[in-house]
Amino acid sequence: MTQENLWLRNVEQNPAHSQWYINRFRAMAAQGADLDGEARLIDAMVPRGARILDAGCGPGRLGGYLAGRGHDVVGVDIDPALIDAAEDDHPGPNWLVGDLAELDLPARGVAEPFDAIVCAGNVMTFCAPSTRPAILRRFRAHLAERGRVVIGFGSGRGYDFDEFLVDAAKAGFNADVLLSTWDLRPFSPDDDFLVAVFSIA
Repeated sequence: MTQENLWLRNVEQNPAHSQWYINRFRAMAAQGADLDGEARLIDAMVPRGARILDAGCGPGRLGGYLAGRGHDVVGVDIDPALIDAAEDDHPGPNWLVGDLAELDLPARGVAEPFDAIVCAGNVMTFCAPSTRPAILRRFRAHLAERGRVVIGFGSGRGYDFDEFLVDAAKAGFNADVLLSTWDLRPFSPDDDFLVAVFSIA
């Protein structure tokens, strides 16, 4: 695992960071906040019983929702504390500790490709810049031929949208749809958030 990963650096500098993040989303859920916008979009894009990879799953809110809708979900996150929270709060999916830059699920007994891969929550911007192209290639290798990858993150976080789209094209993806929100608002160059829907080129 690379130590350039911003999430790991945050945890190293503040060992309570992971628990703060877990508690934040637990509190929001308890207050009735709508935490399922990303998951609803993915659910609408796939058939019932789809195989879905929640890449950078955190404490499991997205993958847990999708599993509750009958999908076969695998969640991967680099932080063991977040995976423990996902197992506690959202039993059902296959939650795994792993580095997306080294993603090799067949080696861990998860052989079938995915109908959808979702990477939400600014995950790509936490990953080391040197690993981002490799992560996109790993997503491509794990995707079913007619599957789609959906990635969302904000601007000003060290990964320029144009650079990201070039990296995705080099990894073998077509950008089918570009949105500015998870609720289907079209993307424009002035927007500060991007949700990109990719298919295999």
